[in-house]
Amino acid sequence: MLVERLKESNTELYRPALETLRTLIRTSTSSMTSVPKPLKFLRPFYPDLQELYETWPSSEDKSLFADILSVLAMTYSDTQPRGTLRYRLLSASLRPSDSPLADPGTWGHEYVRHIAAELGEEFTAREEDELEQPKESDKPDVPSAKLPGTMEDLQELAKQCARFLLSHNAEPDAVDLLEEMEIIEEITHLVDENTYGRVCQYMIRCVNLLPPPDDVLFLRTAHAIYVKHHKFTEALTLAIRLGDPELIRADFNAPANPLMKRQLAFLLARAQTPLEWLHPPSTDDEDAEETDELPDDLLECLYNTKLSAHFREFGKELGVVEAKSLEDVYKSHLENTRPGISANVDSARGNLAGTFVNAFVNAGFGNDKLMVTAEEGNSWIYKNKDHGMMSAAASLGLSLLWDTEVGLSHIDKYTYSAEEHIKAGALFATGMLNTSIRTEGDFALSLLGDYTENRSVPLKTSAFMGLALAYAGSHREDLLPHLLPHVADDTISMEISSLAALALGFIFVGSKHGEVSETILQTLMEKFERADKSLDEKWAKFMALGLGLLYLGLQDASDATIETLKAIDHPISKTAQILVEACSFAGTGNVLKIQSMLHHCDNHINASKKEDKDDNKDSKEETKPDGTFQSFAVIAIALIAMGEDIGAEMSLRQFNHLMHYGEPSIRKAVPLAIGLVSTSNPQLPILDTLSKYSHDNDLQVAINAIFAMGLVGAGTNNARLAQMLRQLAGYYQKEPDSLFMVRIAQGMVHMGKGTIGLNPFFSDRSIMSRPAVAGLLATLTAFTDAKAFVLDKYHWMLYLLTPAMYPRFFITLDENLESTPVTVRVGQAIDVVGQAGKPRTISGFQTHQAPVRLGTIERAELATEEFIPFSHVLEGLVILQKNPGWEKEDKMEL
Repeated sequence: MLVERLKESNTELYRPALETLRTLIRTSTSSMTSVPKPLKFLRPFYPDLQELYETWPSSEDKSLFADILSVLAMTYSDTQPRGTLRYRLLSASLRPSDSPLADPGTWGHEYVRHIAAELGEEFTAREEDELEQPKESDKPDVPSAKLPGTMEDLQELAKQCARFLLSHNAEPDAVDLLEEMEIIEEITHLVDENTYGRVCQYMIRCVNLLPPPDDVLFLRTAHAIYVKHHKFTEALTLAIRLGDPELIRADFNAPANPLMKRQLAFLLARAQTPLEWLHPPSTDDEDAEETDELPDDLLECLYNTKLSAHFREFGKELGVVEAKSLEDVYKSHLENTRPGISANVDSARGNLAGTFVNAFVNAGFGNDKLMVTAEEGNSWIYKNKDHGMMSAAASLGLSLLWDTEVGLSHIDKYTYSAEEHIKAGALFATGMLNTSIRTEGDFALSLLGDYTENRSVPLKTSAFMGLALAYAGSHREDLLPHLLPHVADDTISMEISSLAALALGFIFVGSKHGEVSETILQTLMEKFERADKSLDEKWAKFMALGLGLLYLGLQDASDATIETLKAIDHPISKTAQILVEACSFAGTGNVLKIQSMLHHCDNHINASKKEDKDDNKDSKEETKPDGTFQSFAVIAIALIAMGEDIGAEMSLRQFNHLMHYGEPSIRKAVPLAIGLVSTSNPQLPILDTLSKYSHDNDLQVAINAIFAMGLVGAGTNNARLAQMLRQLAGYYQKEPDSLFMVRIAQGMVHMGKGTIGLNPFFSDRSIMSRPAVAGLLATLTAFTDAKAFVLDKYHWMLYLLTPAMYPRFFITLDENLESTPVTVRVGQAIDVVGQAGKPRTISGFQTHQAPVRLGTIERAELATEEFIPFSHVLEGLVILQKNPGWEKEDKMEL
C-alpha cells in the first residue's frame, strides 16, 4: 500500500508514507536469524521503486527515499554491486547542508557492515580508475559505475562507520576499514578510553603482516594513541621498536612519577638504547650541564648496573648458585661408549671444549671452579695450548659477566702476562664483562683503546672485539678513531680490517651511520678495483656483515647501499647485498623479501649444470666461490621470518625443501637458519629435524646442526635435548671436531644453569634487541665456514654470542627497588587479540613466588590485585606499587 502511495501524483502524501516505511523497517529487525519482514515484502518492488526514484525532482523527500532505497539495496547486493553505498551517497548529496543525514548506525549493524565493505571496494575501484583514466575515454558511460561524492565524502562516511563499529566492540573492523581508506591515522581521534586498548593491540599485531610504508604508520598511530592515554611503557615499547630517538626522548620525559621513570629506564637499559638519545642534541658547551640532569637512581637503572646483583640474587632463589663442574654437564657415565676402544681424544681439544662449557654454564655467577676460584698457578689457562689460552683467559669475562666491580680485578692480573695469547684473552674478557652494561668509568674504552694500535695481531683483534662487545648498540662516536682507520688501511691483513668493520657494525648497529658505511663501501670498491686477492679471503664476509649490521631493522634505508654494492663485480658483493638486505628487514616477516631470498637459493643450481655440459673447467672455477652467498640467503630467510610466528613456521617448511634439493653450501646453512628462527625455544618438531641433520653424511652439516641444537635449547636445560646430545657424544667419540661441537652445545643448553637465554626478542616478544641479533648473526657467519673459523684457531668467535645472552627472569621490585616476593602465575602465552570479552592471556599456569624464570613463549601475570605493576609486560625487572583499594582476603582457618 505504501508503495502504491508513492506512485501516486499527490506529493503531500509522500512524506508520511516514507516515514512509516522507515519506522517499519527500523523496528522490525528484532530476530537475528530471519530476513526482516518489510525487507522481504519490499524486495519484489525494488526495481519499480528505483525507476520511480529517477522520476522525482530533487527535494528532501527524495533524499529520504534514497536513504530507504539504500537499505533495500542490501537485499540486492549480489546483482547490483555497491547499491547500498550509491543510494547512501545520493541521499547525502540531496540533503541541504544544515541537516545532515542520520548516522548510518541507526539502520543497524548489518547495514553498517554492508556500507563498510562497499566503501572499501569503491575506494579501490576509484584508485584504479585514476590510473586507467586514458583508456576509459572510448567506452560508453555505464550509469551504475559512477557514484556521486568525492573521495573526501567516502572517507567522511568511513569515519562515521568506524565510530559506530568502535562503539559496538568491532574494533578490528574499524581498523581495517580505515586502513582500506588509507586514513588510519584518523583513528587517534575516534577512540576513547574503553576502546583504545583493543584497537592498539590489534594494530600492533597487524604490523607484521603489512607491506612496508604501512607497518611503520601503524606503529606510529598506535604510539600516538598510547601517548594520548598516558600509557607510558606501551608507548616507549613502540618508540623503541621504531628506533626513533625523538619519540624515545619524548616518552622518557613524559611521566612525572619517579617510579614510572625508573621503570622506563629499565626498559631502555634492556633494549640497550644509546644514552645519548635521551639528551636533546646540543652543542658541546651545553653538553656538560645536560648530563647532570638525570639523577643517580635513574642512571643506575639506565646503566643496568644492578643487573649482576639481581641475577645472582635470582640464582640464589632458584638454588643454582653452586658452580657446576664439567662432569655435571656432560654426565658422561650415561653415554653409551663401547669399552675397549680407547678414544684417542685430542686432550687439548677436550680442554678447549671444557673452557667454553665451563664459561657458558657458570656464566654470570662468577664462581666457577676452573677459572675464577682456582689458585694462581693452577688456573685452567695453563692446561691449554697457544690460541687455546686466549679463549681460556677470555672465558673469565663470561663467568664474571655483568659484574664490573669484582670482574676487573680478577681479569687484571692476566693483562700483565708475558704470554701474548693470555693477554689477548684478558682484553677480550674485559669487553665481555661490560656487555649490556654501562659504567661511569668507561673501563673498557680506557683499557682497550691503547691496544687497538698494537702490532700484535691477537692483541689487536681482541681489543676490537672487546670494544665491540662492551659498546654493542651504543652508537658512541668517540670509538670511531680507534676503529675506522683500520677498515680503510690497505697495508694490514684482511683479518684485521674485517674485524674492525665488524666491531663498528656492533657498536653502530641499526644507526645507518654515514661515515662508517661509506668507509666500508669505499674499501670494498678500492680492493675490487685493485683486484686485491683479499676479497676472496674467508674474512671478507665479516666486512660485509659489518656493513649489514649498520642497517639492522631499518627497512628501506639501505636501498642506496645495495645499489652501490651492485657495482662491484665480485662474489663478495652478492653476499654483501644479501646481508644488507636481510639485516634491513630483520624480524619484519616481510614476505616479498623472503621470496627474493628463496629465489637466490634456487638460481645457480640450474646454471651450474648447464655450464657443466658446455665447459667443465669454467664451471668448476665459477661455482667454487659462488656458494657463499647462498648460505647467507638461507640465513637471511630465517632472519626476516623470525619476528612472527606464522612466518617462522612457514620458513621451517622451506628449509626442509632446501635441505633436500640444495647445494652443499645451502645445506650447511639450513641448520643454522633453523637455530636462528627458534633461538632458546626448543619445540619437538624442530629438535627432531635437527637430530636428523646431526647424523648427516656431510660433516659440516652435522657440525652446524649440533651447534643449532645448542642455539635452540640455549639456557633451557631441556632434558630431551640433553639426552640427544649425550647420544651424539657417544656417536662421535672418534670425530674430534664433532665431539668438540657436541660439548659446546651441551654447554649452551645449560647456559647460566638454565637462567640465561639467547632469544633476541623481549617484552612479550615484541621488541627485537639489535645488539642481540648482531651477536647471533656474527656467530652464525663464523659457522657458515666452521672449518675455517671455529674449528680452526678462531674459536673465540663463540663468545660473540655474549650480546644476546640475557637472564630470563621476572623480578618484582618495590618502590625502593628492593626485590619483593609476590605470587605470580606463569604459563604459555596465548594470543588474545581481537577476541571478545576479556579472555585469559595465559594457559596451563603454575603459581610461583616471584622472582621466577620465564621461558621464551611464556608469560607471567600477577595472581592477586594487591600490587599495581608499572610495566604492561611482566618480564625482566618490574616495579610494583601497593594497590590502595585492595583488602586482604581472609584466609580460611584450618
